Amino acid sequence: MEVHAITRNVRMSAQKMREVVRQIQGMNALQAQAVLAVVPRKSARFVAKTLKSAIANAENNNGLKPEVLRIKEAVAQTATTLRRFTPKARGSAGPVLKRNCHVKIVLSDN
Repeated sequence: MEVHAITRNVRMSAQKMREVVRQIQGMNALQAQAVLAVVPRKSARFVAKTLKSAIANAENNNGLKPEVLRIKEAVAQTATTLRRFTPKARGSAGPVLKRNCHVKIVLSDN
């Protein structure tokens, strides 16, 4: 049985999010929660929130125990990018890319 949770349009680049997501790949769900609680990054809070949602989905929708859940897949994908411009020399404009990402966590009971 597989259960997933997705957090969409997080206001952070996917590259920064992937550094945290890679740390919990393949871990036990409760162990991953403990690891994320001590990681001092903003991205760890978003990943922890998504993981908590996935665990709740497994418990409430499928009747699975959190102790048997493992993280099968944890990915951070790019989302839409906000394009802004900042003034530069001689009346020109320089682009400012405000990147977003999606976080997806898939839990499995085996």
